[in-house]
Amino acid sequence: MPRQNRWPAEPAGLHDQRCGGDADRNTGGRGHAEAGRVIRNIQSATDLAPAYDVVVVGAGPAGLSAAIEASIHGLAVLLADENESPGGQIYRSVEHASDADLARMGPDYAAGRKLIERFRQGNLSYAPRATVWSVGPADEELDGAHPLEVGITLGEIARPIAAHRVILATGALERPFPFPGWTMPGVMTAGAAQILMKSSGLVPSVRTILAGTGPLLHLVASQLLRAGVDVIAVVDATPRENWRTALVHLPAFVTSPHALKGLKLLFDVHRRARVVRGVTAIEAVGQEKFSALRASRGKNSLEIEGDLLLLHQGIAPNLNLTLAAGCDYYWDEHSAVFRPSVDACGASSVPGVSIAGDGAGIVGAVASALQGELAGLNASFDLNLIDRNAYGERRARLTRELARAMRGRTFIERRFRSGEKFRIPEHDSTIVCRCEEITAGKLREVAALGVPGPNQMKAFTRCGMGPCQGRLCGMTAVELLAKCRGGSPSDAGYYRLRPPIKPVTLGELAAWPHTDAAIVAVAGFLETRR
Repeated sequence: MPRQNRWPAEPAGLHDQRCGGDADRNTGGRGHAEAGRVIRNIQSATDLAPAYDVVVVGAGPAGLSAAIEASIHGLAVLLADENESPGGQIYRSVEHASDADLARMGPDYAAGRKLIERFRQGNLSYAPRATVWSVGPADEELDGAHPLEVGITLGEIARPIAAHRVILATGALERPFPFPGWTMPGVMTAGAAQILMKSSGLVPSVRTILAGTGPLLHLVASQLLRAGVDVIAVVDATPRENWRTALVHLPAFVTSPHALKGLKLLFDVHRRARVVRGVTAIEAVGQEKFSALRASRGKNSLEIEGDLLLLHQGIAPNLNLTLAAGCDYYWDEHSAVFRPSVDACGASSVPGVSIAGDGAGIVGAVASALQGELAGLNASFDLNLIDRNAYGERRARLTRELARAMRGRTFIERRFRSGEKFRIPEHDSTIVCRCEEITAGKLREVAALGVPGPNQMKAFTRCGMGPCQGRLCGMTAVELLAKCRGGSPSDAGYYRLRPPIKPVTLGELAAWPHTDAAIVAVAGFLETRR
């Protein structure tokens, strides 16, 4: 059953809208008329319009496609993203990549250029370096015509932006990988290394070891090898028993576009680097920094010397903004992650809020783009910018394309599901919460007291209260608690997240419009003027 994670009360006049429904068809004046003009690159919050038809959060494949689709149908669209250029993690800095960079990163990376070119030609507003820290019901005192309000900071100024629809395309995060030594200098994630390659062209100049599981582990290894990095070994910790659950889905994978790419990737890595399989335990060792990886395979152990350890054991939906917006969610046992509850077009349990791409479940770049198009199309239909027949035809075509892009995905999920012993640290001394330096042993002590959920555990230990707000420890803490209680993460639930999900300064808040409701919220009273 999905976890209920709603606002205290739904906005007046809204009801649960589902894919292709007629909810909120009579919208009155919309943001396109209110904005008055389109600013292609917005650098300051003072240049933002007070309202838009659609606000898209995230400029990866899903966000770009959603913004393009909605703008094609005449909606006033704002796309807000934290990065300085569009592309998200998968297409990071692809606009400025050299031919050598494109060759090193592969054809899937280069494909992002065409999508970004289409986005650059669109009739919409784009706010890079913007932080969206809240999505909630609109303040009727500021804007009674739009049901939703987005809290955004841009250029050190915070503003409330009203919207008819919000599409969350917040992507994914690397799954935490807690084991002895994972916090020492010289240990980082494979995703972080890939970001450095894409954004700055930086690659390791020292002996490098990669460890973990998942397609990205081998992709980064291949990219590093093509860049001339000294990859000492790739240590594969994928549980062998995963084959039992994955094998039934193998026929669909073999006929999918993922199969040939995956085989080429594995062959490239095996041909050029040492691959150690069947690993059941790992430990990073060193005096003041990483110097070797100690790995166990059953009763046997080996030690691999190196200077840099790159870790990866899969990715999970980035849910912080989704949960803070009040969207329902559930525990997906097959991929061992929490996912938001959405329909075929990405509509969430919160009216007007849709989720597309890896933020709704890991699907990859191609499927993410198609989900973004569906979300943008659905917003256009709900706001009466496209007739039912045209909507039905386009939705059917996108749904077929999405089904093809998703073929084989179930096999990948089952095959590369990370093992429980790598998700839940066995050693009590292992740090779980890096921000507050909370160990697994401390969490087990608190779990033994009978805390009912992760929010109570947070109150006892501060686990999840640091700058990352649970992004690096949340899943580990929840699974550890569930195991201590003999239950499922579905029973424990996740952190109760509330806005702002990112730090907001007092100066930014001071720039917020001084409405009567805001004054009462801060001062407790409203001074009457004579």
